[in-house]
Amino acid sequence: MSAEKLNCNETVDVSVNRGASSSESVDVSGIYTAVCRDVDGNVKWSDEYRNIVTTVGKNSLLDVYLGASTQITTWYLGLISSTSYSAIAAADTAASHAGWKEAGPTFAPAYSEGFRQTAAWSAAASGSKATSSAAIFTMSSSGTVKGSFLISNNAKDGTTGTLYSAGLFSAGDKTVTSGDTISVSYTATA
Repeated sequence: MSAEKLNCNETVDVSVNRGASSSESVDVSGIYTAVCRDVDGNVKWSDEYRNIVTTVGKNSLLDVYLGASTQITTWYLGLISSTSYSAIAAADTAASHAGWKEAGPTFAPAYSEGFRQTAAWSAAASGSKATSSAAIFTMSSSGTVKGSFLISNNAKDGTTGTLYSAGLFSAGDKTVTSGDTISVSYTATA
């Protein structure tokens, strides 16, 4: 057994720092992937593009996970028309997105499916959750598409539900003709 001695004229200082400057945060984001094919199945264009997760989308996520809100179990993908476009914004909602219009029955280009397309999901892994297959839109008219959006209501031009996110093509507007198909996938990351 050893003994330590301390002379009266010696001092000892001890300090402990425990991550006082560290903080945690969660950034919610996502990436859309779109591929357009002509009537013969040839790729006309493809794009991978980031989105804006809307404030109502973030609030819904937080209310479901940290509150007592009911989970939204079905999500749908839609297309953004170039008609009257000015901007997408975090403040956009299903009822109010003044800077953009939905492609479909009212604004070109139109697609033949009767509803927005269902987003089916794979299990989350490594902080991401991706659609398990692409949503396919069959163009029934020509026009220009700017991007896509994710929403909880399947009605074309519908104004209810939760608008989770919207994104614009990174390489600019894309033209389509009748008979083209656009396949859209989405990956959410936190």
